[in-house]
Amino acid sequence: MSIVNALLFVSLFVSVDVCALGFLRFLQLSPQIFFRFPCPPLVALWTGELTRAFLLLLLPLVAGGPSWARGFGIVQSVLVLTLHLPVYVTLVHALGGAVDEEMWSWHSWERMFQGYLVTLVSWIYWTHYVQSLLLSLTRSVSFLWRPKSRLCQETKKESVSSLRRLLGFMQPHIVCFAGVLLLVALSSFCEMAVPKYTGQVTDWIHNQGAPDAFTEAITIIAVMTVAGAVLEFIGDLMYNITMSNIHTAVQADVFQAVLKQEIAFFDTTPAGELVSRITTDTNTMSEALSQKLSLLMWYTGRVIFLFAFMLMQSFKMSLVTLMGLPIIWVVPKFTAHFNQTISVKVQESLAKANQVATETFSCIKTVKSFANEEGETERYRRCTEETYALNKLEAVAYASTTSANSMTTLAMKVFILYYGGVLVTRGLVSSGELVSFVLYELQFASVVDALMHCYPSVKKAVGSSEKIFEYLDRKPQVPPDGTLAPDDLKGHVQFKNVTFAYSKGNGIALKDVSLEMKPGKITALVGLNRAGKSSCVKLLERFYQPQSGVILLDGKPLDTYKDAYLRQKISVVSQEVALFARSVRENIKYGCPDATDEDMYEAAKMASVHEDITKLSKGYDTDAGEKGGQISGGQKQRIAIARALIRRPTVLVLDNATSDLDTKNEHQVYEALLKLKNCSVLLISTKMSVVEMADHTVVLHDGAVEAEGSHAQLLKTSQLYAQLVKKEKEE
Repeated sequence: MSIVNALLFVSLFVSVDVCALGFLRFLQLSPQIFFRFPCPPLVALWTGELTRAFLLLLLPLVAGGPSWARGFGIVQSVLVLTLHLPVYVTLVHALGGAVDEEMWSWHSWERMFQGYLVTLVSWIYWTHYVQSLLLSLTRSVSFLWRPKSRLCQETKKESVSSLRRLLGFMQPHIVCFAGVLLLVALSSFCEMAVPKYTGQVTDWIHNQGAPDAFTEAITIIAVMTVAGAVLEFIGDLMYNITMSNIHTAVQADVFQAVLKQEIAFFDTTPAGELVSRITTDTNTMSEALSQKLSLLMWYTGRVIFLFAFMLMQSFKMSLVTLMGLPIIWVVPKFTAHFNQTISVKVQESLAKANQVATETFSCIKTVKSFANEEGETERYRRCTEETYALNKLEAVAYASTTSANSMTTLAMKVFILYYGGVLVTRGLVSSGELVSFVLYELQFASVVDALMHCYPSVKKAVGSSEKIFEYLDRKPQVPPDGTLAPDDLKGHVQFKNVTFAYSKGNGIALKDVSLEMKPGKITALVGLNRAGKSSCVKLLERFYQPQSGVILLDGKPLDTYKDAYLRQKISVVSQEVALFARSVRENIKYGCPDATDEDMYEAAKMASVHEDITKLSKGYDTDAGEKGGQISGGQKQRIAIARALIRRPTVLVLDNATSDLDTKNEHQVYEALLKLKNCSVLLISTKMSVVEMADHTVVLHDGAVEAEGSHAQLLKTSQLYAQLVKKEKEE
């Protein structure tokens, strides 16, 4: 209903305007009826337009109309509609220009149509550009005048736009970009020679000028064209090299930012999504910025110079061109937000598909064991179909933007050609100037059209960067790094009344746990599944923080030590061994690049794996394969033990680290571990025969300590421990 009311009001508005112009035309053409003396044209122009403005402003008050029609918008539109011509004529008349036609034909149908066109263009300028600029300036001024105490708080809350963040990565290369901008300006200036001297050649042919002028014009065109091409080549080369450097830096920063996150972040974020963000998103962003932003810079330079030379050729035709620009600009402005939203959804869809593929390939043995190839294929197909649907929406938006841009630019070209022909017939411009202007305008329209193509792509790159900046801005939910890094760490570990839960609603993993690991001793943790054994290990590695209680290392809280220092002093070998697709040598020396081959051999011998490695096809240079798939499970566990021992840890944690070893190798490993001096060993094993080797054993049940002591003591005091021992003997 509101749309109908608006259309009715607009129809009434135009009808009143037509009647007012007709009446004022009658007054101006018959001044002897209403005036004793003829009215000067300029006075008649101002009087007529002010009267017209009064009648149009009176309409909303008398006829009612929509709420927006009674506000500032209608006042502004009426003033632009009625007063733009008197102001223009007065200024031109004051400067000595000829304005007789404008003074006498202001109430014609042609002028009326032009007036509404000017009003439409001014409304577009005001609503889409001027208002946002004024709002930004107002916010900036009010922000600067706020009290300093609030200024700091507001500064932290201000979210920096993605585009500004991208420009921040370019800041270290400001000198290169300044050079590129200079080359853009010089190249764009050189390209202006062809239309300018083409117009001069046209005048020379028309006026039969001197032949030397023709030769000179052709020479200048050739020189400037070659110079522009060379400058553009150098600028593109500098820009692409610089952007490649920035892409490398961004990708490295994102990778580092992700690695710094806490373990809980990786528990909730799929690996495939992380890989997609680091690779696909950064590549999409970088490619768009490397190509489209480069074109945006070149085309912007061309637009500036083209319009400057257009002004030199014809001020009036330049104004007409300027009036048509907002209509061309508004189209991509409306579609850019939609394109950016679709781009984000496409990236999320691709991340889901990558996650399915990554998960499937990483668990390929499980997939094949359950003969679920078809099921995984169907999952991946559903993800790709979702991406395809989003790509279709993206294609529709792109096609709509392209066709709309083409139609608007074509309409502007036709109108300029018509208006230029009118000016030539009136003798206001020469034929050569018209030729130059038309050539400039054709280039101008093409460049603006290219800008409209590049702009959504740059917005798409900004959309792709949003998730990247989420990772860069995300602060790890871990306490600040400590400062302690003593040279003589003994390895005395104490859990004092530790209570821990992974997250709210998932239950408590540890309940008021207190235990102790003494230097040079082996402490064992036993219990049923979900008793809390692995939780103790994760807290000791400082992957998580306890909700209450404290973990001490040599009498100092664990969080007071430097994180990198703890990683060197505490080594953990778990049941699920993670080897990298690298050589055995690199896997053992992982994290210890300064370790010698002798250190590697010694660690491998202690892990009882040296002989097995030497029998491999390339010895220590044998590739372990994806997740160690090229070697046996027992060898993987022993290589992992060697990787831990080469660090010469002060605290060694073996979490079911020998579950895949036979009795002989397991016995050899523990014999070597028993010989370790100045090393606290935490042993977790489901094999009670192994637990018997411990100096002290702690029994956990439902996250709490049920009993502790030696093997003989626990057989008497702990029913759970006795049951575990009995069950193993029966098996």
